[in-house]
Amino acid sequence: MSEKHPGPLVVKGPLSDAERLKRESNFLRGTISEDLKDGLTGGFNGDNSLLIRFHGMYQQDDRDIRAERAEEKLEPRYAMMLRCRLPGGIISPQQWLKIDAFAGNKTLYGSIRLTNRQTFQFHGILKKNLKSAHQVLHEVGLDALATANDVNRNVLCTSNPIESDLHAEAYEWAKKISEHLLPRTRAYAEIWLDQKKVATTDEEPILGATYLPRKFKTTVVVPPQNDVDLYANDLNFVAIAEKGKLVGFNLLIGGGLSITHGDKTTYPRAASEVGYLPIEKTLAVAEAVVTTQRDWGNRSNRKNARTKYTIERVGLDVFKAEVEKRAGITFEPSRPVEFTGRGDRFGWVKGIDDKWHLTLFIENGRLLDYPHRPLKTGLAEIAKVHQGDFRLTANQNIIIAGVPENEKDKIEKIARDHGLLENITHQRENSMACVSLPTCPLAMAEAERFLPDFVTKVEAIMQKHAVGDEHIILRVTGCPNNCARAMLAEIGLVGKALGRYNLHIGGNIIGTRVPRMYRENITEEEILTEIDSLIARWAKERQDKEAFGDFTIRAGIIKAVLDPARDFYD
Repeated sequence: MSEKHPGPLVVKGPLSDAERLKRESNFLRGTISEDLKDGLTGGFNGDNSLLIRFHGMYQQDDRDIRAERAEEKLEPRYAMMLRCRLPGGIISPQQWLKIDAFAGNKTLYGSIRLTNRQTFQFHGILKKNLKSAHQVLHEVGLDALATANDVNRNVLCTSNPIESDLHAEAYEWAKKISEHLLPRTRAYAEIWLDQKKVATTDEEPILGATYLPRKFKTTVVVPPQNDVDLYANDLNFVAIAEKGKLVGFNLLIGGGLSITHGDKTTYPRAASEVGYLPIEKTLAVAEAVVTTQRDWGNRSNRKNARTKYTIERVGLDVFKAEVEKRAGITFEPSRPVEFTGRGDRFGWVKGIDDKWHLTLFIENGRLLDYPHRPLKTGLAEIAKVHQGDFRLTANQNIIIAGVPENEKDKIEKIARDHGLLENITHQRENSMACVSLPTCPLAMAEAERFLPDFVTKVEAIMQKHAVGDEHIILRVTGCPNNCARAMLAEIGLVGKALGRYNLHIGGNIIGTRVPRMYRENITEEEILTEIDSLIARWAKERQDKEAFGDFTIRAGIIKAVLDPARDFYD
């Protein structure tokens, strides 16, 4: 780390319009309540269409039918996507059944979408049904507060650890961090739950009156599993145990993967190590990192507003010193840890509590009743008999956790009968896509609908070159915002236009290295030709069990990205 910071602590310049919106929002209320009564449009007007994001919703429309509706002089078919706050991804069977019923009865698509932020989303909620969606969540002890926009979002936690007791402790800290960093405004309760306004002055002691400069993501990680892709997040707590008990965390900060096509001031960045902190300092350190980013983050240019850019501008040593001052701590050197993988452990895994955990692969996280594969119904049937809990993973899968020995056969039969337990290749298990078209307004290319057939073609290439039993971390994201974390994949496709992608290679298995662009703006056919050639070389030339991404670097096919802020575009 440098001794002097390379740039100003605070960026000077006119504020972005998002700052005006937050300042004028009356602590996130806006005129959302009035807008809900407007039956002339299925969407929200003006600032409200953005303000609802702080309440866990995005306004979307079905882009497959947008042109058709425009020809008929109709507005787009607006509907909302609602994302639940679910720190650590744990949900009870009773909660799940309520969620399942709402999705089936009150959404346009009838599905539940598991996300790689370890929660679930409803897609296609009409404005008239929005209040009931929030109220259903509230009835079962859940909410959608702070799952989008300029706040700390859903806190992730390793979902299928080796040690169950350690996971329980880590999960409690994920919940505590989530609660500690939540907005204090009563706007959510007033608007969606019809709670009366409390006659006090609104204050946001941690987030500030205009909240954070940009989105903020946090994880709690239990080594050796990096199933939450910690290096992609702003704030990360890596569990350190002694004699099986959690004693503290290694802190990593400044990860983030979104970029903007054609803008070289934007780049992906893997999180940096800061040091070790004892467990009793966890909330103080979380607050100190958030408030430092609140005060120093770029509020003029949202494309450069994430924590990663603040750290690159002021220097990691300066940022660290400020966190130490605010938290009243001196970080110790990071404790040694090792990560061995980041995929989910599928099938039955026994915990040290003698309970079993069954991880089910859910392609793209989409739970729906397909012909001959009624996945959504299958999960509901399991929820009716399961006495443990469900754990959503950061890889869009689901774990039936805490199954006693005498319940295993019953749970497994339900899963098999509904298509939830099938033979899946390692390659498919390690491939992931974002939602993208038709509902995401930012999508430039297909992702979720593209991935299944594309993986089949990649599997055929791997079989052809006699590596069909192995896998490559493969991610497809419909735009450069990188919701599918393609910028930590061994092969990452980033949507550029309909049917065209940038091909990135050179990441690694454990998710610590950013891949580099190998080919720009190419079609699926061209991508598969490149992958065929690359896998052929990998199969013939690799050393020992060398992973694909490591091979592409060692063989000189692509240069490693060592310092993304300076060499990502070299």
